[in-house]
Amino acid sequence: MTGSLSIAARAAYILRDNSTGLITKAAPALYPHQWSWDAAFNAIGLAAVDLPRARLELDSLFSGQWRNGLLPHIVFDPAADGYWPGPAQWECATLSEEAPSAPATSGIIDPPVHAIAVDRILAVARAAGGPEAERTEAWAAHLYPKLLAWHRFLARDRADKQTGLITLFHGWESGTDNSPRWDAPYAAVEVGPSLPSYVRKDKAHVANAGQRPTDREYDRYLWLVEEAKRASYDAGLLRQTGSFQVGDVLFTAIFARACDLLAKLAVHLRKANDAAELKDFAAEARAAVFCHVDEASGLAADVDLRTETWLRTETIAGFAPLIAGGMPLELRRRQVDMLLGQRWAGHPSFKYALPPSTSPCSSAYNPACYWRGPVWPVFTWLLTWALSRSSEPGAASALREASLAQLADETFAEYYHPVTGEPLGSLHQSWTAAAALDWLFDEA
Repeated sequence: MTGSLSIAARAAYILRDNSTGLITKAAPALYPHQWSWDAAFNAIGLAAVDLPRARLELDSLFSGQWRNGLLPHIVFDPAADGYWPGPAQWECATLSEEAPSAPATSGIIDPPVHAIAVDRILAVARAAGGPEAERTEAWAAHLYPKLLAWHRFLARDRADKQTGLITLFHGWESGTDNSPRWDAPYAAVEVGPSLPSYVRKDKAHVANAGQRPTDREYDRYLWLVEEAKRASYDAGLLRQTGSFQVGDVLFTAIFARACDLLAKLAVHLRKANDAAELKDFAAEARAAVFCHVDEASGLAADVDLRTETWLRTETIAGFAPLIAGGMPLELRRRQVDMLLGQRWAGHPSFKYALPPSTSPCSSAYNPACYWRGPVWPVFTWLLTWALSRSSEPGAASALREASLAQLADETFAEYYHPVTGEPLGSLHQSWTAAAALDWLFDEA
């Protein structure tokens, strides 16, 4: 218990220290703005210690929502600098009538975990009772139309008609930037001579630059930003011109589960038509995920929409059906057995029995490099959350306990070396602290 209290206290301090009062920086130096899915996870952690601050976190994020419902992957803090590409590079308000003039935002998206956050905040508030529960109920009702607009945007502008998967026009939109998932689609991206010159600032904030994406990868990332700008961030135009177009099974799985929860909120708010619409979104997205499970490997596969090729990689995204929920028992058991087995969390070389971002049995595995091998506590949280709601409490508990053992070093790193347990990337990462707080709140 003493160890748990120490972890909780340190995690709470990190969220406080990374707060500007309106937003929680994703990390103290490397990520000084508000990232979309980071903010949702941060709000979940904040709910355990400060419900008003948890609500404000999402309110601040949704202040950057576009008129068409798009929720940008970054809402920029005007008081922060040093991050590139910043508002001047995105030029969203100049290039798109849909973007707000303020706050400044990016023009791409992140996975839609926000309804998951709202559901979790409501659960904490209802358990606490009293005036905070009433305030949180009123807040959720106020935020609901914005969440609905966000989900409608994804269903309308991003659902691929052929595969049913949510379309991404940039690997950043997946949240798993340099994952082997995207090696083939990125290899087809030809960087033009008009790519603006730039100086990378991310390498200055990590102990070893090898933990970050390569310069060649960054060239492609920034070229795709230029493509999006030329299309004025319009999804219809990007379907015609974008050189990176993938159907993302993990994003689609998160969307399915989030639509379920938003439909539950719609029912609570007596919005029956909205609830029916959201349930349809969820069913279509879930079916798309299940239709893209590779029979041989048992893992879900993304799709390169330009070539109609399945992207069969051994990455953590292959467990998208566990996130989507509602899967047939046989598929669920196969996925859980794999997740805990020796190709993943149970690999004999690992310090903790936790799933890495890329399987150690994959030729693309790099245990120290970003999404190519390290363990990400926030993704483990997502898995434990989904497993505990899919009749797999034993698996959820095992991952939770192993994660808390890993976080006992109290560095709250962005990600960890699966073999040595070394903290990697940015330290004092907000969403890592948030995951710890929610795990410990459940324990209390």
